[in-house]
Amino acid sequence: MNDATFEDGAEQPLRLKAEDAEDLQVLSAFVQDAVLPGSEISWQPKKRRFGMLLNRFRWEDKDRAEKRGRPVERVQTVLAVDDVLRVQSTGVTRDADTVLSVLSIGFEPGEDGSGRVEITLAGDGAIGLDVECLNLTLQDVTRPYLAPSHHTPSHD
Repeated sequence: MNDATFEDGAEQPLRLKAEDAEDLQVLSAFVQDAVLPGSEISWQPKKRRFGMLLNRFRWEDKDRAEKRGRPVERVQTVLAVDDVLRVQSTGVTRDADTVLSVLSIGFEPGEDGSGRVEITLAGDGAIGLDVECLNLTLQDVTRPYLAPSHHTPSHD
């Protein structure tokens, strides 16, 4: 049996689940450079659920788009974190005029599977989620659309 490749999912909506640190590394790679308005963050304490509606760059389609000479794409996707006990943030403004950019998602394990999910944002922003266990899902919810910048994100 061979591992899946980016090309295997290039034309399909993405749906991923992260339940351990290795899964989270994969999920983090897919949300790198995702952008969202600050108003698209939701914390539901009674349901112990934290969510973000992201405009994700389609890394899995980048090479195919370049080979075919077509523009790169983004897609709206929901990042949901369940079993959240507490949320803290710094450098995050939750209004529609503020655009946030996700750099990475990491995990600092605690005792008995608990720990802290760290969502690192560009511009020194961060969201920390104290979780009972690692339980994240990422699901595309729209069809892909042309990236407004028409460029692949890059980092110096």
